[in-house]
Amino acid sequence: MAAERSTADILDAAVHVREAARSATSGATGIDTVLAALSEVMEYDHASLARWDPLRRRHTTLAGSYPDDATAYIETRLHHDPVFPVLRGPDRGGLWLRDVPRQLLAASPGFQEVLSPLGIEDGVAQCLFAADGRYVGMLNVSTRRPRRTPDPARAVVTLLTESLAAAVDARDRPRPGGLSPRELQVLAELTVGRTNREIAERLFITPRTVGTHIEHILAKLDLPNRAAAAARAAAWGIEPVNRHGPPGAAMR
Repeated sequence: MAAERSTADILDAAVHVREAARSATSGATGIDTVLAALSEVMEYDHASLARWDPLRRRHTTLAGSYPDDATAYIETRLHHDPVFPVLRGPDRGGLWLRDVPRQLLAASPGFQEVLSPLGIEDGVAQCLFAADGRYVGMLNVSTRRPRRTPDPARAVVTLLTESLAAAVDARDRPRPGGLSPRELQVLAELTVGRTNREIAERLFITPRTVGTHIEHILAKLDLPNRAAAAARAAAWGIEPVNRHGPPGAAMR
């Protein structure tokens, strides 16, 4: 049996998860690297990251190690499970298996038909939400042995949800007009009338680079000027994520 990791070790591992999530969000690496990094935060027997498809009304597994029948349940039936409304509730702190009321477990096909036959005794199901409040997917982690109490990994998993949500949301999400992530950031800043210098200061790039990005945006969208680009962005619902904080762009 492996020795329990210290809180400091778990926090260090959490930093690596965030780095892996950022890399996956940019497309530089795959989602599987995020799950690999997460195994250093908490050891698991099975884990998966799944993206919610609002059009098909189902989850799509981006990376995972569950058996095929468990993966199929997560993708097509989990959102109908009696446990799911609890997962998506206002708390949003993740639902750890040992905390689920017995009567709810008894009514859950996911536990009775999937987790219990696998010998799962602990783990967490964590819904993931984008910065704009959209439900974008889910993290599932399962282990065959109970974790210690208190467990610092509980708080760490909750703190990682924003990074995990960004990685899941970015995967296979089409970018408007074929714009790059940085071009979308610049476009978002145009919607509030910022100058090239103001945009440069917020995005930590040079005004000349901003100008180049704007040229590319206008060419890709076949627009005459930055005012037209700002109007197009407004029509798409693109705006800076936080006008007083870190730069970024989001679609409502």
